[in-house]
Amino acid sequence: MENFGTLGLIAIIIVLFFMFLYYVPVLLWFSALVTGVHTSLIQLILMRIRKVPPTVIVRALIEAHKAGLHDIKRDELEAHYLAGGHIEKVVHALVSASKANIDLSFQMATAIDLAGRDVFEAVQMSVNPKVIDTPPVAAVAKDGIQLIAKARVTVRASIKQLVGGAGEETVLARVGEGIVSSIGSSKSHKEVLENPDSISKVVLAKGLDAGTAFEILSIDIADIDIGKNIGAELQMDQAEADKNIAQAKAEERRAMAVANEQEMKAKAQEARANVIQAEAEIPMAIADAFRSGNLGVMDYVKYRNIEADTAMRDSIAKPGSNKGKENK
Repeated sequence: MENFGTLGLIAIIIVLFFMFLYYVPVLLWFSALVTGVHTSLIQLILMRIRKVPPTVIVRALIEAHKAGLHDIKRDELEAHYLAGGHIEKVVHALVSASKANIDLSFQMATAIDLAGRDVFEAVQMSVNPKVIDTPPVAAVAKDGIQLIAKARVTVRASIKQLVGGAGEETVLARVGEGIVSSIGSSKSHKEVLENPDSISKVVLAKGLDAGTAFEILSIDIADIDIGKNIGAELQMDQAEADKNIAQAKAEERRAMAVANEQEMKAKAQEARANVIQAEAEIPMAIADAFRSGNLGVMDYVKYRNIEADTAMRDSIAKPGSNKGKENK
């Protein structure tokens, strides 16, 4: 039992010792002291209470002190950490900017970091420009030939415009728009193929990096391919549309002609029916004339002779009747 009590006491002492080292980081305070960073042990303890990791703050202070950045203060680092910033990236960026003679203050670096941009990557891009490959951009020259161009845009981060400036997507969109405009204003696709650098000159002259977080250094046309003959396809489509319209109008006229023909046939049939009806009423009219005394026998004989003569003339006028006479 005494052994178990001794082991338990030792365990408690060890736990209390590590808790003491956690809340009272003596080693961290000592390492800061020997590197020339003056911070009190009480402040390190208060950092633990404020939920600020003392290790991150002290290491950042040591890095800044060794790089000659003596203006960075502990309170500012704590405030930036509590605001959700990245202490390590900010200090790395400040050190890199100092070595590269780039004017970057602590306030600007923290503002860029809180804006959601990688401030350390931005400083590196200011020193070492970045090459962005644009997606294939299709454009049509005035002669109707489609060209597909790919460009490489060399950009450098603009530190002063990182806060509120547009990103890479905007730069690529503007470059693509400039390529389309340049190719579209060319009289022939051959001119573009002969002088692809003319596209770069036109696009660069537009000042596409205005309002962005980057400075465009160069635009190089990496590749140009010939696409479809858009002009010919449009003409073919227009001709096909005109043909369909003409066919529709012709069909409309044919339908109207057929309707008119049917209407004329109906009117002719109606006229024939009226004639037949009138002819059927002739004997009745003659009988009424006889009864009323308006028609005599001699008048009726003359009427019959005229009718016979008319029938003979009609038979002679028919083609079949003439052929019969010739055969005889």
